[in-house]
Amino acid sequence: MAKTAQDIMQMIQEHDIKMVDFKMVDIQGQYRHVTIPAAHFNEKTLTSGVGFDASNYGYAVVEKSDMVFIPDPDTAAIDPFCEIPTLSMTGNAMIIGHPENRPLAQYPRNIVLAAEQYLKDSGIADTMLILPEFEFYLFDQVGWQVEPNAVSMSLDANQAHWNSSTDGMGCVIQKQKGYHVAKPFDPTYECRSEMCLLMEEAGIPIKYHHPEVGGSGQFEIEPQLGQMSKMADATMMIKYIIRNVALKHGLSATFMPKPIFGEAGSGMHVHMLLLKDGEPVFSDDNGYSHLSQTAHYFMGGLLKHIASLCAITNPSTNSFKRLVPGYEAPVTVGYATSNRSAVIRIPAYAKTPNMRRFELRNPDATCNPYFCYAAILMAGIDGIKNKIDPHENGWGPYDMNLFNLPEEEKKKLKGLPTTLEAALDALEADHDYLTAGGVFPEILLENFIKTKRAECRQLANIPTPAEFEKYYNL
Repeated sequence: MAKTAQDIMQMIQEHDIKMVDFKMVDIQGQYRHVTIPAAHFNEKTLTSGVGFDASNYGYAVVEKSDMVFIPDPDTAAIDPFCEIPTLSMTGNAMIIGHPENRPLAQYPRNIVLAAEQYLKDSGIADTMLILPEFEFYLFDQVGWQVEPNAVSMSLDANQAHWNSSTDGMGCVIQKQKGYHVAKPFDPTYECRSEMCLLMEEAGIPIKYHHPEVGGSGQFEIEPQLGQMSKMADATMMIKYIIRNVALKHGLSATFMPKPIFGEAGSGMHVHMLLLKDGEPVFSDDNGYSHLSQTAHYFMGGLLKHIASLCAITNPSTNSFKRLVPGYEAPVTVGYATSNRSAVIRIPAYAKTPNMRRFELRNPDATCNPYFCYAAILMAGIDGIKNKIDPHENGWGPYDMNLFNLPEEEKKKLKGLPTTLEAALDALEADHDYLTAGGVFPEILLENFIKTKRAECRQLANIPTPAEFEKYYNL
């Protein structure tokens, strides 16, 4: 049952809440927040909201930037990281209007809700369930410097192989050998368990957590399947919890796709399936890997638009340092069962009809999750509407290790973009599937591309230590 203002005020009274915190999301997918004294919260707060400057969030020009944030009472939860008792809520942004406010179409949460409505209106399904896998690194120390006379970064994880001579206890892990290692080689176990317990308390059911391949402090936390819009909110909260619990334990958490040269990169693989009236849309006992034709069309839409999707699902220059051969990261446009070298993998262990699904393996957690999940759904709907069959288009199934193919065979395969600039070029040329039904406003895509191109230009102008090593003495 949806919460009301009375429910919120009762929570405030029962838990002796002193402050109410409103968490908003900017165009990059980061939390911003504004806080009011709990004594000032009332029914009007949920209708009139809190004013803010949307130009600082990347959604509006300065001269038309006054917006209002309307909190969603269903997201109310006690923030475990505030010393002063604080109730936290997220919600939606609105354009101030007369006589009524109207939704700010560019706001991430409004976009994911619009995508869900577009799915329902299509008649294909009424629910999309997703399961993002959160890979991240935990470091004991990290620092960086970008100055005219010094460009550097340093990091350390006590368990990393480079500490083998100084550890003193021999509890280090070989490079790329961290997968599922147990104590005493898993020093952050309690930290991650605390993360998962707080996620459960926040209403996010967790499947498991474990060490990942990267031996220098890489881990994974995986939630259970959830409705797309709710999982977008949960994604923000999961990252918030991971970062804050890590800090409490004297660690630094990063979702950076490739923080360490030579180690595994961190992705955010997204599993997905559709339901209609509670029944699975993707299941077919007679289909390839027990998937229906509708599921194949959905995959076809993803594969057709994968280059432009990468601009949204992998929106950092660092993202493309992960999408390289040799680290179980996808580089090939294709699909297959149990094959981590293709961009779409169908898990063989998902055997029951209501669990049959596939995962998109290229996304990473530098994305704005609202944009990412909505874009994935819109590409899939486009595939279904236009009956884009992945097999007929030559995208698989690739039931072999694509990394080990002879070079002549590899040349026949289509690859993912290798730079953010190339992905942005693709998004500029191919985005009609996103603007269908008015889900992604054209102005948002223009702002997004403009912002990301500026990032690319800025980073391309900065010399790196690796360039000194390569070119200094030429």
